[in-house]
Amino acid sequence: MALVLRQLGIRCPPAYRLLTPTICSHYAVPLCTAAKQESKSPTRPLSPHVTIFRWPLPMVMSIAHRATGVFLAAGMVGLGLSSVLPGDYASQLSALQTLGVSGFPIKFLLTVPLSYHTWNGIRHLAWDFGRGFKITEVFRSGYIVLAFTLLSSLGLSLI
Repeated sequence: MALVLRQLGIRCPPAYRLLTPTICSHYAVPLCTAAKQESKSPTRPLSPHVTIFRWPLPMVMSIAHRATGVFLAAGMVGLGLSSVLPGDYASQLSALQTLGVSGFPIKFLLTVPLSYHTWNGIRHLAWDFGRGFKITEVFRSGYIVLAFTLLSSLGLSLI
């Protein structure tokens, strides 16, 4: 079609050029040299990058929710694999204690992902019902989740 149009001396219509840029390539305009040199400038970033702006709380909490989900799933796999290890729970616990690891830090590190994922999951359930979508409510519920996570993790690790 473009060849027929070109032989007749008719320019490709703009919409046709957008749909088939390779056929109407003789109408393409190359970039000027200034634009090529500017795009290769080392002082200008190519695109917005995660290191140039402060991460907002909802973004961090979303990433942490996914990470804790992966951690909890890996923990369940590890728990399943520990059932086939030789010895019982008491011998495995004594092996950890011989490494110099006390009970509170281990309990706290294990309960933080569990409690965070639980409280943030409740927050997501509220969102599923259409509640808490205003920006102020999103930040407020985020801080509430973090406070409940800290309190419940401390409570569970002190038991």
